[in-house]
Amino acid sequence: MDIINALVAIANYVLIPGMAYGSQLALGALGVTLVYGILRFSNFAHGDMMAFGTTITILFTWWFQSMGLHFGVLPTALLALPFGIGGAILLALGTDRTVYRFYRRKKADPVILVIVSMGVMFIMNGIVRFIIGVNDQNFADGSRFIISAREWKEWTGLAEPLALKSTQALTVVVAILVVAALFWFLNRTRTGKSMRAFSDNEDLALLSGINPERVVAVTWIIVAALATVAGVLYGLDKSFKAFTYFQLLLPIFASAIVGGLGNPLGAIAGGFVIAFSEVTVTYAWKKVVTYLLPESMAPDGLVQLLSTDYKFAVSFGILIIVLLFKPTGLFKGQSV
Repeated sequence: MDIINALVAIANYVLIPGMAYGSQLALGALGVTLVYGILRFSNFAHGDMMAFGTTITILFTWWFQSMGLHFGVLPTALLALPFGIGGAILLALGTDRTVYRFYRRKKADPVILVIVSMGVMFIMNGIVRFIIGVNDQNFADGSRFIISAREWKEWTGLAEPLALKSTQALTVVVAILVVAALFWFLNRTRTGKSMRAFSDNEDLALLSGINPERVVAVTWIIVAALATVAGVLYGLDKSFKAFTYFQLLLPIFASAIVGGLGNPLGAIAGGFVIAFSEVTVTYAWKKVVTYLLPESMAPDGLVQLLSTDYKFAVSFGILIIVLLFKPTGLFKGQSV
């Protein structure tokens, strides 16, 4: 019985949160890896693009809620999500037209575009803070739990509770659907194949008659949509705060690099590697160890490798190790 309780504790505090967080990082990393693979630079404004799309979604969510419009057991934010995606797309295309295209036509080095994207990042962050403020914003509604701790105890009679939040399940389901749609688009449609050809060999793609500006525009549209979905799912699962999305850029970039920059499949794998690493290292294992060991050997401390305050340090540590020993990532991507 103690072994089952230990497994339930691991599922409740490691497996389920890791799956949800990994799905969010994977969607964010997909946007980063598409920009790097097709547009040839690292977009440091990606986290704040997530924040902007999420901000628009929150504003429409509040508007719908004020009109009494809800989505039943599902969050109303799902109804507002298309508006958030639209806002992020307009921002991404507008930024490309006014900023990035100038440097692209000048054939600027990728490092110049990276520096430019950092400037764009600060501007976007300021815009988001001006629109929605700097405090935590909770916009989740609908059914809170699929399985509550009380229901679990009543069903199983176990001492250890298990709770499955609806936002966690929603995150995984939406991530699967979005990733499936993206891979179908890249592999089955003419535009997707053009994007892949442009990524593999830009000069050959241009000789084949592919319109580079169209490829760039479609890339930004997809990236903005991925960023908004990732940002909204993260905000629903936790809460929204503009500065948090600025910090989230590190594990997102770590996910993309660990998996292999420019490799969409690697971005997904990297997202889950980073997520489970952060959750595992910062989880206090005392409860699990207490279930598995005799009472006389139960630990006094938390059995925690690192405090949750240092979870982003885990991402940074993994990133450094990968860059030192396998610069192309776990999957064969482009070296940094």
